[in-house]
Parts: sequence; structure tokens; C-alpha cells
Amino acid sequence: MTVTDEALPRSPAAGPAGDPVGAEVVAALVRDLDVGFAALYEAYRGAVFSTALRLCGRWAEAEDLSAEAFLRAYRALAGYAPGRVAALRPRPWLLTILANVWRNSLRSAARRPAAAPLEDAPDPPDPGEGVEDVAARRETGRELAALLAALPEMQRAAVVLRHVTDLPVAEIAAVLDLPEGTVKSHISRGLARLRELRAAGRDPGQKGGVR
Repeated sequence: MTVTDEALPRSPAAGPAGDPVGAEVVAALVRDLDVGFAALYEAYRGAVFSTALRLCGRWAEAEDLSAEAFLRAYRALAGYAPGRVAALRPRPWLLTILANVWRNSLRSAARRPAAAPLEDAPDPPDPGEGVEDVAARRETGRELAALLAALPEMQRAAVVLRHVTDLPVAEIAAVLDLPEGTVKSHISRGLARLRELRAAGRDPGQKGGVR
């Protein structure tokens, strides 16, 4: 099932567990949409952008994805009843919207000519680090961006949400609309594939890379 931008992610964990600012943001949204949205943006812009950057591998594209996600979030909130806003879990909800925007961008890109090579970024990964540590670093080097781009779409999303955004598996399952067991499998297989690519010193952008 495709999750619409306006859908509330489903998860057995209710409330702002693991997200201490969530309740404050929701309360602000209930009182006033514009003031609350400013609080929402300030609280989650970093998580949304860093997730977008690891998903797409390009700074400018990540800025566009983030801006579009927040625009869709505002439009959705404008149509919500107060009770629905009060039940919102902001972080997974925003990342659900971002994931949908990213997937749409992939479909659009498939109909366009091939993109330019991935941009360079500072602080490339240390070859001695494990892939989990590399993925958890804030900066995205060209090597890591290329490695993540070589993963199948759902593996890439699951790894980024777990090791960049630090979401628990239950929230990732809600964002991606998948069973928790499937999410765990995507994370495990994605990390294993990243290890293989790094160990082989292979350029995943070359023809024949895994998609």
C-alpha cells in the first residue's frame, strides 16, 4: 500500500517516546498552526535534511526534498482537525512525507537523462570504521553517498532511517509501511551489502552495481 503524504504513520508506540520535543511541538500546533509549524520546522529540519542527504547523496537535491516535504506537511496540517493534530507523532510523520517525496523523485529521475556524478563532501569515511559508524556520521562523503546509492531503494531507506536518523525499528516500519521483520531484514541486508562494497573497494556507480 502506498502511504499518502497526509496519512498518519501507524505504530504500536504512541506518544513522543524517544522524541522529547514532540509533545511541545504538537501542543504548539494545536494552539496555532503558523506558530506551531515554525516550532515543527526548527525541531526537525536537521533530521529531515540529514535523512534526505543520505537518501539522495546530493546537497542541492536534499535541500529541495526537505523543502518539498515541509511544504506538503504544512498543507496537510492546514486540513487536519484539531483532534488529528493532537494525535500526531511529528518525527515519523515528517519522515513518511519525506520518504514519499524521495520515492517520487526517483520515479521522475528514471524518466530523465542520467544525473551528474555525486558531489564531493568533506570528511570522507575512515576505511577502518564499520559501516554503522560511517552511516551515523553527520557528514556525507562521496564514497558513502555512492555506496548508499548502490543499495536497493528499501534497503537504503531502512539503513538511513536506522543509522542516520536513529529511528527505532517500529517507527521505521511506520514510515515505510512495512512489517517490523521486513524492516530488520532490509537493515541487515543493506549493512551487509555496504560491507561487501567497501571491502571490495568497488565503485558502485559503475555499470552492474546493485539496484
